[in-house]
Amino acid sequence: QVQLVESGGGLVQTGDSLKLSCVASGFTFTSYSMGWFRQAPGKGREFVAALSFTGGTTNYANDLRSRFTISRDNSKDTVYLQMDNLRLDDTATYFCAAKQRKYGSNWNDDTTPDYWGQGIQVTVSS
Repeated sequence: QVQLVESGGGLVQTGDSLKLSCVASGFTFTSYSMGWFRQAPGKGREFVAALSFTGGTTNYANDLRSRFTISRDNSKDTVYLQMDNLRLDDTATYFCAAKQRKYGSNWNDDTTPDYWGQGIQVTVSS
């Protein structure tokens, strides 16, 4: 069955870096664009970043573009999210997601992926 399994989350301090990984299985990875969303306590789901099936096109939430980097390794069926200079308001559960590649990387808060991961907690403390 389809699985998206996130790893790499945890507790860090402001200014630290963290790299999330998401390993996909149960579907043809290169047939899907991949991305990340997050949800902070008491808030709605928020788009973070997405990239095309080749990894050649990326898209970020405007206020995250300078600190976050999304990438993928199609040989490992894995998508990554490098997060630098983390801030308190980056604290959230982060979700990996997949959407058929014809939709490209033009994701936003209202995008409905085909597949979701279970989510992984990232907590940033001062």
